Amino acid sequence: MTEVRLEKVSKYFGETKAVDNVDLHIKHGEFIVLLGPSGCGKTTTLRLIAGLEKPTSGQIWFDNEVVNDLEPKDRRVAMVFQDYALYPHMTVFDNMALNLRIRKLPEDEIQKRVSETAELLGIKHLLKRKPAQLSGGEQQRVALGRAIVREPSVFLMDEPLSNLDAALRAKMRGELKKLHERLRTTTVYVTHDQVEAMVMANMIAVMKDGRVQQVGTPQEIYSKPANRFVAEFVGSPKMNIFEATLDEKRGNVLDAGAFEIAIPQNIATILKAASSSLEFLVGIRPEDVRLSPTAEEGFIGSTVYLVENIGNLAYVTLQVGDILVVAQVPPTVNLNVGDEAFFQLNIERIHIFDKKTETLLI
Repeated sequence: MTEVRLEKVSKYFGETKAVDNVDLHIKHGEFIVLLGPSGCGKTTTLRLIAGLEKPTSGQIWFDNEVVNDLEPKDRRVAMVFQDYALYPHMTVFDNMALNLRIRKLPEDEIQKRVSETAELLGIKHLLKRKPAQLSGGEQQRVALGRAIVREPSVFLMDEPLSNLDAALRAKMRGELKKLHERLRTTTVYVTHDQVEAMVMANMIAVMKDGRVQQVGTPQEIYSKPANRFVAEFVGSPKMNIFEATLDEKRGNVLDAGAFEIAIPQNIATILKAASSSLEFLVGIRPEDVRLSPTAEEGFIGSTVYLVENIGNLAYVTLQVGDILVVAQVPPTVNLNVGDEAFFQLNIERIHIFDKKTETLLI
């Protein structure tokens, strides 16, 4: 197992900064996911770790060695790509054995490694076939097998499940996670799919515009996002966020314009100290919005704007003035567009961000 560290790493392509001053510590045996939208720098970061790109500045460490100038073949990494990159004229066995033959390993050692890996991945019966004779899921396993037989110190995976259908992706997510638990090889996995990240990762690094916005466990990323971008990017549907001003006269009321939110005095004190403008962004996850078809004390009146039933649960979008609030509810809730409905925010679960910097305060 290998520890990987990026220290103040940047990468320019001409005038374009693809990776911007990234600090990242990947521990021995960790499964870390680089998560973010297209163009955020996650694949470039992966390629920097692989040695396929050289950093413009900063240092990349494998354990106690700086590897900036090491060629990919000397880093003991193995990559699994989005398109699998299998050789169509070779059998599964030969695809898996190719790198071992390049390294001139004894043939009996090659036979042993390929056979054991194929057994591990459940593809031993496919060793004599060629890629065109395989399903997408089988090709993906072969690509994984080709990486595993090399016994690398680090696995690097660039959206390897993106070409699979939804059901097979869900299955392969579980199998990849189980595989990592067995091998315990340090793994860096790139995806824009937050579900993939939440299900598979030990740690997640959320990226935007070439910068790491937050590093944490899936639960930390979800329950305590560092800023508005992380809050809205992680979670589906995304977190409700609306502007509110702390009422100076009443002291413990956030005024969102269309409605008000009473907050505990200790939170109000923190907000007063944090911002002279007293202007904030309030965030709440849909599952933390309570919904009632009838008026109740402390609930806010609204109009049903949209109802989305997805089988095991439903999402109801409520409109109050210009503000839309999404609530997660049981599918049995009988509401239609245009109906009157009432909601309440779980104050213990609200997030408050500085309006100017968009960083989390509470």
